[in-house]
Amino acid sequence: MSTPPPNPYSGAPVPPNPYAQGPGAPNPYAQPQPQPGGPVPAQQSPYAQPYPQQQPHPHPQQPHPQYAHPQHPPYLVPGPTGCRSCGAPEAVNFAVRAHVGVLVVMRFHRLDGPFCRRCGRALVRIMTTKTLCQGWWSPLSLVLFTPFTLFWNLIAAARFAKLEPSDPAPGRQQLDEGQPVHARPLAYVAIVPLLWAVWVITNIIADVSG
Repeated sequence: MSTPPPNPYSGAPVPPNPYAQGPGAPNPYAQPQPQPGGPVPAQQSPYAQPYPQQQPHPHPQQPHPQYAHPQHPPYLVPGPTGCRSCGAPEAVNFAVRAHVGVLVVMRFHRLDGPFCRRCGRALVRIMTTKTLCQGWWSPLSLVLFTPFTLFWNLIAAARFAKLEPSDPAPGRQQLDEGQPVHARPLAYVAIVPLLWAVWVITNIIADVSG
């Protein structure tokens, strides 16, 4: 019976393990052990990177006005409330009109408010005088557009007359009301087409009755 050869590595010193942990070194892969009677600590990976804190958006998104809370209406932009001409706080939002009719050419002018008492009355006098002077020289203007414009300005004058007088904004001036309409000579130009219309209507009635 043959004898096995001796092992040349037997009895040789074993080299130390370079990856072995020394005494007392914590194992980064070890599971945390719960403390008696306390919560279980969450496991934290040694390779986890700190997440930066999220910064608020510089332009926060605002909800649509249709879905905004009724008690919080900052998303509805209010319209102007002061006088458009001088900035006075006491104003009413009403337009002033003027009409020019020459044969077949007609022009419609409109100034939208709001206007205060003084600026509104001044514009009514200017636009009404312009209409009385230049608004009768076409058939449709004579029977339709000019009477409508004059009636509209009468309503506007009544609306502005109900306002309390107020001071203009700093650095701005109110319009000069000037003379009333009946004291302006250009307003009496309307007598000429009115007399002509009366003459035409009288002749038509005479022809029909005769």
